[in-house]
Amino acid sequence: MPIAGKGMLLTSMDIDAADEADFNRWYDREHLEERVAIEGFLEARRYVAEEGSPKYLSLYSTETFEVLDSPPYRKALANQTDWSKTNISRFKNMIRAVARITISRGNGRGAVLGIIRVRPRPGSENDLRARLYEALDPQGLDGIISMHLLESDPLLSRSLTENASASDPGAGDWFWLMDHTDANPPKFIAPRMKACEPLIAAVVSVGTYRLMWDLSKSDIPA
Repeated sequence: MPIAGKGMLLTSMDIDAADEADFNRWYDREHLEERVAIEGFLEARRYVAEEGSPKYLSLYSTETFEVLDSPPYRKALANQTDWSKTNISRFKNMIRAVARITISRGNGRGAVLGIIRVRPRPGSENDLRARLYEALDPQGLDGIISMHLLESDPLLSRSLTENASASDPGAGDWFWLMDHTDANPPKFIAPRMKACEPLIAAVVSVGTYRLMWDLSKSDIPA
């Protein structure tokens, strides 16, 4: 599989322009390494929007989905640094999806990530997953390196900046990720999405993100 592991934490947020320099410094000098160092985490990638919202997006892959509800990860959440607390309090429009990687097809990664957030029609999940398995085949698609499906867990996918007890209709949304080489949206999306439309309650958002940098466990000094 082109994405390592079976679990994925997806976070995305906006930040006020006045706080942006400190936010990026924190992500680049502390936060990514701190998270990848957690037992069971494998790697992380940071993106910035070419087109879409929120502006910033991060992906953290884990050995298993269970790592994202493990004691080491819960301990890290409960013991944020002061720098982390300051920046997390500044997040706006935050998305936090704790997800299973249920489909990953292709080989390698691209410099650009397309992302489509969909809300499955209740009861259609198995049929939609089967249909998306065919839709996420990159074979023969110029510039498409690999494609992946993330299925959010509605109990664990809670924002760190909102009322965790509040009902969130998007907590169980799915994310179709496309690793590709060009910032222009791939033309194949529309017909493949059309084949899935009867099984989708809503297409919540569509975006294109450029890779800023990535970090794997092997990059961290022992």
